[in-house]
Amino acid sequence: MSAENVGAAGDGENKVKEEITIVQEGKAKVGFHGPVFYNPVQEFNRDLTVTVLRQFSDDHQKFQKEQAEAQNSKNSNGEEPPKKKNKLAINEDGKIRILDALSASGLRALRFSKEVPNVGFIMANDFSDNAVASIQENVKLNEVEDLVEAHFGDAVMTMMEHRGIDKRFHAVDLDPYGTASTFLDSAVQCVADRGILMVTCTDMAVLCGNTPEACYNKYDAVTTRMKCCHEVHFSARNEQQLNKTIIFQGLRILLRAIDSAANRYTRYIEPLVSISVDFYVRVFVKVHTGAFQAKQSGTKVGTVLVCSGCHAMEPLPMLKRGENNQENKYSIPTIRHSLTGSDSLCVHCSHRLHQIGPIYLAPIHSKPFVTSLLQRLKSTPEAERLGTHGRLQGVLTMVNEELDEILYYEHDQMANTVKVSVPKAQSVRSAILHAGFKVSGSHCNPRAIKTNAPMQLIWDIYRQVAKDTNVDREKRHAKESAGYTILGHPITNTINFSLHPGAIEQAKKENLVRFQCNKGKNWGPRQKAKGSVNSTKAGFQLTNVEEHKN
Repeated sequence: MSAENVGAAGDGENKVKEEITIVQEGKAKVGFHGPVFYNPVQEFNRDLTVTVLRQFSDDHQKFQKEQAEAQNSKNSNGEEPPKKKNKLAINEDGKIRILDALSASGLRALRFSKEVPNVGFIMANDFSDNAVASIQENVKLNEVEDLVEAHFGDAVMTMMEHRGIDKRFHAVDLDPYGTASTFLDSAVQCVADRGILMVTCTDMAVLCGNTPEACYNKYDAVTTRMKCCHEVHFSARNEQQLNKTIIFQGLRILLRAIDSAANRYTRYIEPLVSISVDFYVRVFVKVHTGAFQAKQSGTKVGTVLVCSGCHAMEPLPMLKRGENNQENKYSIPTIRHSLTGSDSLCVHCSHRLHQIGPIYLAPIHSKPFVTSLLQRLKSTPEAERLGTHGRLQGVLTMVNEELDEILYYEHDQMANTVKVSVPKAQSVRSAILHAGFKVSGSHCNPRAIKTNAPMQLIWDIYRQVAKDTNVDREKRHAKESAGYTILGHPITNTINFSLHPGAIEQAKKENLVRFQCNKGKNWGPRQKAKGSVNSTKAGFQLTNVEEHKN
């Protein structure tokens, strides 16, 4: 990313020199009059989007070629062409159509036009007069008038106008200020079958459980901050890490909201990449059409029991699908809580339980797709690499190693619960692997432990740490605390802390950049651009749209 200032003189007797700031990111340039509404932290978001779109475009071309070859093979064998064409197919010319629904300066659309192959058309839409004028200037600056169209309109109305099958887009990008919930219903309708929907949400206060009523209103789900037990005092750093844990739940809340919106139109999603980084969550999902598969969405959604004391979790699916010859039948599963004791309290620490959700329970990444992204990054010549190439490779390597388990635990948070010295993450991972279970980290938290091991084994590890370090629970814990109860249970598993070869993450072995530090006074989402219309109210404004058609 680079920036330069240039002067522009106006006509007339009083020539006013207006300063324009030119910012270059990737191969695109954008000019700003006055204050610059540009956030360099979001360069990673845009680089990731470009990388995903490049892979999606290649996959789309390959799919179209396979379809054409299959049709030619049928014709050469003398088979009659189908009487009815695929009603879901749009007019294909080998190029992809992209909608940047909330374009602002148009930087994303410009980068797509110059950095993504096989693009036929990009609509850069915004509901701000200033934004549309800026997009038009930047389109000319980058000489991409043949690819990018600056469009004035409310994002929801624009997407609804393109819900017809022959008008749909292969890729739709939603990067709003705050929540994307108001755009999801129209977005899932204007994406072509097998198209990609890319969504960003920055309303972390809502997704972190600060206001569960707002989370319910926006996403039809609730979550909790899951604060640790009362006797533990958390520093600001620990509070921030707790929020990251909830943000990971926010990923699944967002995915469920998108899938639910798609289900209303007999459509369903296939998550490709879902990340929680910096101050936002970002998901990339394929949208498919099919009533049979859409019905299976109920088996991929559920609520989660969360302990208020030790943060133990247990997922509860919404629907259960029949087996063998009963696969077309669905039923409500019988609830058998392994986390709840006879007193309706947590079996591990005797604290109360909360229920959060519903959230998306199925895998949130497509490992084959992520592998393709990594191969693409590794094969990119150094001169052609994107600005955040190193971090892209590190984050996607972490994503590729992640287990498909629901949520995760923080090993230092669990150590704080029982008030023991925090063991090395490799020691905890090794103990889990030696016990015969799987374990991984998470791309969104350096202290994360994702595992299929039972909670009994996890707490046995920390009981063993307490035993090895001579922790006296009577002196260190209040009797009503979660740690007191947990340390009171016997150790039922053999714990082996010796280093296991699989305990070291691949990204760490290769010394890849995985987590960006929180630095700088301007860190976080920028203030909403002045003069823009509130996105949730844009469609209700009285605006002379006709003047923007010229």
